[in-house]
Amino acid sequence: MSVSGSTAVPETRSPKGAATRDQILNAAARLIHVKGYHATSLDDVLRESGVGKGNFYYYFKSKEDLGYAIIDRITHGFVERSLGPSFQDLEADPLEQIRAFLDRVMEAQRQRNCVGGCVMGNLASELSDVHEGFRQRLASLFDIWRGHLADAVRRAQAHGQLRADVDAARLAQFLVAGLEGSILLSKVTKDITVMERCVEELKQHLAHYGT
Repeated sequence: MSVSGSTAVPETRSPKGAATRDQILNAAARLIHVKGYHATSLDDVLRESGVGKGNFYYYFKSKEDLGYAIIDRITHGFVERSLGPSFQDLEADPLEQIRAFLDRVMEAQRQRNCVGGCVMGNLASELSDVHEGFRQRLASLFDIWRGHLADAVRRAQAHGQLRADVDAARLAQFLVAGLEGSILLSKVTKDITVMERCVEELKQHLAHYGT
């Protein structure tokens, strides 16, 4: 991604080096998901990871550099474990792929008992107005998400499943916004049925554009 901020790190090809860096990232990601970026101190990360300050600064120049690395890791994980598996089969039914993706995200929230919400949404809410570099990096992540959904919508149009006059980018943006909002509401209410109803409405909205 061509946005501000650097995540260049020292050599980590050795198993020990890679493991130490992952140890720091895992600990920081857990803390930030629940507490937020600003409320998570470097001391918190060191204590949670069990890594000394010298080792931390070997892999990350600053807490900001750690933040960029976490966002990049979230992006990679979301693409590799969620978006990719959901949409990589270009011969599959694109509408069914979208519906299954919505269910997949909802099931993840169900398994977490609506605790924590969406890490991408949490970071976007916290950081977009206070850190331009993080805002750009997070905006790129949401662009990737919207892009996968828009591509699926266009394939559905090509297959004659959705009307040709549908704006794929706008519909994809609506689906992302609706899904993010449903995650937030289920987090606030601690009630997965809130998200279930929202996801069902998103599916009905999608069906509204059917041919």
